[in-house]
Amino acid sequence: MMKGRPKKRKMGTIDYGILYTVLILVAIGTVMIYSASSYFAMFNLKDSTAFLKKQLLACALGAVALCFFMAIDYHKLKRVTGILMVVTVPLLFAVYLFEPTNGAYRWIKLGPLSFQPSELAKYVVVLFLAWHLTKKGDGIKDFWHGVIPPLCVGGLYAGMVLAQKNLSVAALIMIVTFVLLFVAGGQNKHMFGVVAPTLVAAALVFALGEEYRRDRMLNFLDPWKDAADKGYQLIQSFYALGAGGLTGLGLGQSRQKTIYMPEPHNDFIFSIIGEELGLIGCLVIISLFVFLIWRGVKVAMEARDTYGSLLAMGITSIIGFQAIINIAVVTGSMPVTGVPLPFISYGGTSLAITMTAMGVLLNISRQRVGKED
Repeated sequence: MMKGRPKKRKMGTIDYGILYTVLILVAIGTVMIYSASSYFAMFNLKDSTAFLKKQLLACALGAVALCFFMAIDYHKLKRVTGILMVVTVPLLFAVYLFEPTNGAYRWIKLGPLSFQPSELAKYVVVLFLAWHLTKKGDGIKDFWHGVIPPLCVGGLYAGMVLAQKNLSVAALIMIVTFVLLFVAGGQNKHMFGVVAPTLVAAALVFALGEEYRRDRMLNFLDPWKDAADKGYQLIQSFYALGAGGLTGLGLGQSRQKTIYMPEPHNDFIFSIIGEELGLIGCLVIISLFVFLIWRGVKVAMEARDTYGSLLAMGITSIIGFQAIINIAVVTGSMPVTGVPLPFISYGGTSLAITMTAMGVLLNISRQRVGKED
């Protein structure tokens, strides 16, 4: 897998499959955010388009960033990786200067706009790992000098995110760290004999260590035990998915979004999609993510160098695991946790940064082995 830096050459065409899939997902997300949030926004903000306007602004910023990074050689990211790592740290601490939302310190709020540093942290860790592991080469096979240092860096950023009461994103950072260490050549006995069990044990300790997280874990097993409180959101998701049936109630016809489902445009938007567009709509969304992940992995396998391979794999892993976790939560397949559905859930920071990452992935696709100049 270890390949040298190729000579500078004219870039080929992008992977249009990835581009079109991203555009379709963003379009679906924009429509569904308006559909899911209109009643909530009118009831609480007296403006049915309040969330739509912010999401459209994020779409515009994300589209500009996507086009920019699609055109810029991804190798130039090595120069700013250190800067981004340093800048991200004070941003992660700056959230404590602002009022918490639902008891969690996760946002930097500037007037009507807000920024969530943890969304940036996920990709900063990927940038660092891609650079560091490429530089490390076969040294990754040494446990103490090859595996532990990058694992500690990933753990440092995950710890700062965890302090914001955001176990889901912290866990995602460590999952992607594990994936990149394995892909870079970490030995099976180290990765599956030591690292994986340690991460699972740590996740269980943190998940069960806080009362509200422990309640989520137990509630996941039987949400009807406390249907009016802790199990309420998951049960409403079940009602939405069940009401949708095969073809759905029709776009805009959801009943659960009318104040039954708390903030239906956020992490549980997939249940509103199921209610309005039915099983067919859900399968379309899942198919789009499967296709995107497949193309992303293909780009990683065909990248011209190890740095591009690891960078593409890291970006694809974040999108893939986020989609899997979100859909699993909404369908009751795992405990409730706050992970947005990429491109579709409401969240300007998430959308803009994820589209930026897609620009980097598309640039890597322009420099794949076998591409014509």
